[in-house]
Amino acid sequence: MKPTVATQEALAPLPRLLVEPIVRAALLEDLGRAGDITTDAVIPADARLHGAIVAREPGIVAGVEAALLAFTLIDPVVTVVIDHPDGSRVNRGDTVLRLEGPARSILSAERVALNLICRMSGIATATAALVDTVRPHGHARIVCTRKTTPGLRALEKYAVRAGGGANHRFGLDDAVLIKDNHIAIAGGVRPALERARAAVGHLVKIEIEVDTLDQLDEVLEVGADAVLLDNMSPDTLSEAVRRVNGRAITEASGRITVATAPAIAATGVDLISTGWITHSAPILDLGLDVG
Repeated sequence: MKPTVATQEALAPLPRLLVEPIVRAALLEDLGRAGDITTDAVIPADARLHGAIVAREPGIVAGVEAALLAFTLIDPVVTVVIDHPDGSRVNRGDTVLRLEGPARSILSAERVALNLICRMSGIATATAALVDTVRPHGHARIVCTRKTTPGLRALEKYAVRAGGGANHRFGLDDAVLIKDNHIAIAGGVRPALERARAAVGHLVKIEIEVDTLDQLDEVLEVGADAVLLDNMSPDTLSEAVRRVNGRAITEASGRITVATAPAIAATGVDLISTGWITHSAPILDLGLDVG
């Protein structure tokens, strides 16, 4: 039976070239200066291991490729069979992937593999919970932010996509996002927007954060590609969407939870951005069972 995939569209995998340096750095950190002295002392060199990474609770899987790489970078002869790829829904007891190979190699890679797949699956699961919550209440998409773990941004944003969400900008260099501090130092909404428009190329999108409807009116006079409506009540958000009237992408942000998201989605905003799905999502409990 094919696994149930959380996302409606096919999830494009991250290029291995992006994932491998992250996994390699984690393995080097764990192996330290002398390798896995516990496993090398206790496990015979010729011991073989058949095992599986198994879900201890229901959720959405992400980070399978990272886990696979942890094992195969330690030892290329380890074989891995994936039963539930990234984006799959799993229940307690479901096998995510199966392993066979030298016991020392698999045990030495176990913690790095689990750290990555549990972390990414937790992000995917948290994202899916928000996506499922807002789906009946409007067309808003759940998007992440730059509030990611240093060094893990590519994986964590991929995990958001595995959970059915979408990505905001990846860094400071791929879009203009004028925040409240920018506005304060630039001298207001208009000069901030005008300077941004004059400085960037024609393919660069410009978004600006506003806290009030008066600020929004000023943005609409000058023009922007997107407007971030920060910490507004549902009633104010509804009025903001009405005033924008399709002239810019509307993004709601601030205090987004499973409890608050439905009312925010019902205002008609295009995007709902939240940082907690990457910075505070609990891990999905997965473990290595040895057969």
